[in-house]
Amino acid sequence: MMGQGDRLIFHIDVNSAFLSWECVYRLSQDPEALDLRTVVAAVGGDAKSRHGIVLAKSPLAKRYGVTTGEPLVQAMRKCPDLVVVPSRFDFYIKCSRRMMELLEEYTPDHEKFSIDEIFLDMTSTIHLFGSPLEVANEIRERIRKDLGFTVNIGISTNKLLAKMASDFEKPDKCHTLFPREVADKMWPLPIRELFFVGGAAQRKMENLGLHTIGQLACCNLEVLKSHLGEKYAVLIRQYANGIDDDPVAEKEPVNKAYGNSITLSRDISDYESACQVLLSLCETVGARLRADHVLCNNVCVELRDWEFKNQSHQMVIPEPTDSTSVIYEYSCRLLRESWHMTPLRLMGVRAGKISDDGFSQISLFDDPGLQKKKDFEKAVDAIRSKYGIDSVKRASFLRKDAIVDHAASKKKHLN
Repeated sequence: MMGQGDRLIFHIDVNSAFLSWECVYRLSQDPEALDLRTVVAAVGGDAKSRHGIVLAKSPLAKRYGVTTGEPLVQAMRKCPDLVVVPSRFDFYIKCSRRMMELLEEYTPDHEKFSIDEIFLDMTSTIHLFGSPLEVANEIRERIRKDLGFTVNIGISTNKLLAKMASDFEKPDKCHTLFPREVADKMWPLPIRELFFVGGAAQRKMENLGLHTIGQLACCNLEVLKSHLGEKYAVLIRQYANGIDDDPVAEKEPVNKAYGNSITLSRDISDYESACQVLLSLCETVGARLRADHVLCNNVCVELRDWEFKNQSHQMVIPEPTDSTSVIYEYSCRLLRESWHMTPLRLMGVRAGKISDDGFSQISLFDDPGLQKKKDFEKAVDAIRSKYGIDSVKRASFLRKDAIVDHAASKKKHLN
């Protein structure tokens, strides 16, 4: 079903990642432990205080309407018997790394899209292993047997269709969605299931009478542009027709920049919420700088609104730093200067102009308060390293209305 010269792309997506990895941990400690995948369960917060959001849910919890990203208190209203366990993020990272090591046996061309999603470009290596479906099933079975969790694998000629295919029937399945199959397999789906169609865009398209992906694929482009904006209209219509030329990106050069971004569970349009997201991102960026013993001399804030319009704003900071507080201060300043209060779908923070921390110059006029903050951040790093990422949290992330967790990570969306 592939033409000559076509690429072969796999999209590997861990089924209920955090929940599955939590099961791997618990069963490794006690083989008789409850398998959370078989009950109404969720990962993400404190059941007693009902703080936090749902990071992952079991298939049974999904039947009760529990959704990833919703407040825990709301999920427990839907399902009072919901078994809730806190996240163990440091262990989840180990599981993700072990999966990546296994996948690297099949191709050097890969893109880690998020902690639980990876794209593989199998074009140059597939002849070494067998047919696409045979190889995908081999990978799926090895992950289940060797690592203890299940994945879905989507197979196609581009990243978009491979990702859409991996969202078909779950769990522990392999699916194809080649261009010839788009009309039969993808076009009948509700428009909300197309990648990068959010709530606001869905409502606008449904007001135009577009309810399926196929209807969007055949819609007049000029009509779409007038309602959705030119750039987003062109992109989303291409997606509806299965068109995507985005390459599977190679790894970023080491120590060129440190960044993190998050696709939000709901659009943000107020400054306080946006700053909370920035703080979560700065937490991870600062911690990575300190862990690698490097400093940054530049901070950049990246924004994307619901119409897929991107903007970024950066500035050089006076002295190289690895301080979360300093990076956050400049990130908020950049946000104030660049954001026009349009609803945000994605936010990112990037620290650049990296240098070794051994060359840091200490000013005689250093703010003693800032030095205390730096010492505090290093102490927090040490505690988290020993007891886990969730062992210390800022109070602002314990509030009921917290938008994100304290350690934001990339969501399941293409960049």
